Amino acid sequence: MAALEDLYPGSSHVRLLGMETADDETIWQYARKNGFVIVSQDSDFNERGLIHGYPPKVIWIRCGNTVTDYIQDILRRHHSDLLEFHANRDSACIELY
Repeated sequence: MAALEDLYPGSSHVRLLGMETADDETIWQYARKNGFVIVSQDSDFNERGLIHGYPPKVIWIRCGNTVTDYIQDILRRHHSDLLEFHANRDSACIELY
């Protein structure tokens, strides 16, 4: 996503990948095969991670329905936390508010 490219180079969105109608399993496998971390407001990806382990890691945004700008702000504010999370081999999911 261009809006976050300065902090998260190479990031994308399911819409940009042509996967906006893909099911969770397809997204999970794509992220696993391509080295992506999944960012979601949906608990399903956290639950999938508990069952299947990682990769991919999951960033669970827990703020309810909101505008994209607010999600981007959360990801910017937590940049250092997310770098630590990404480097930690024992962490599979991080919850952000």
